Amino acid sequence: MSASPDEFYAALKTIAPLELAAEWDNTGLVIEGPPKKAITQIMVCIDLTHPVLDEAIAAQADTIVSYHPPIFSGVKRLTRRNTGQNLLIRLIEAGITVWSPHTALDAAPNGLADWLLNSVGDTTERAPIEPCAARPGDLSVGMGRQGRLSIPVSLDELIPKLKSYLGLTHLRVATAARHLDGAPIKRVAVCPGAGGSLFSQVRFADLLLTGEMRHHDVLNRVANGTSVILSDHTNTERGYLPILAERIQEALSVPTQVSTIDQDPLQII
Repeated sequence: MSASPDEFYAALKTIAPLELAAEWDNTGLVIEGPPKKAITQIMVCIDLTHPVLDEAIAAQADTIVSYHPPIFSGVKRLTRRNTGQNLLIRLIEAGITVWSPHTALDAAPNGLADWLLNSVGDTTERAPIEPCAARPGDLSVGMGRQGRLSIPVSLDELIPKLKSYLGLTHLRVATAARHLDGAPIKRVAVCPGAGGSLFSQVRFADLLLTGEMRHHDVLNRVANGTSVILSDHTNTERGYLPILAERIQEALSVPTQVSTIDQDPLQII
């Protein structure tokens, strides 16, 4: 099966509407392939690196959905001496289309933020941390998620569950004194990637879950009774890739695979 570029763009805009993205982000069509070439093979990844591109070319993928955009800011020139610029040259030469959903997918219904909040179990009072200005009053969209656990649990009970959900053997945990004394986790706020700045809008939570935060932000939260769990940046995102691939394939009936090369650059050894 195949799809036209326009059908592909429409499907991705439905999954992750671009108006939901953060203003600073670079979402949507990053590199346009041949305009009339049918899309027959799609690969999804978190970070589009040279090894991932090699894998995509070997798999004859003509389209890559890269969660993180390979272009964040203005590019003044394209040279092969620069690794990032050379990647863009190679993509253009290969005729590969690149689409990046990033924060649009974070904010979308059933997107990354919802998926990450699901890691703690059933929740009520579910809402975005930062509502979306493009859809005022719509609590199904926005940056981050927060909610109340239907059944409060101890932090010790929650940690193994999170490890299993995220597919990790280790988490970094900063435990507030009251949770060391057995106080349950009731309210949770989550943010894919780096949640420090977004969490500044959370008035209170028993637990903050994200990939990374600044050291002093963690200290401040723990001192004020909130525990913090960090998994490293892309470990709060990577587990969603199979879901994204399935959603794209269902929408387009085009074979869609998850990169097997793409991985978090930080490893525990």
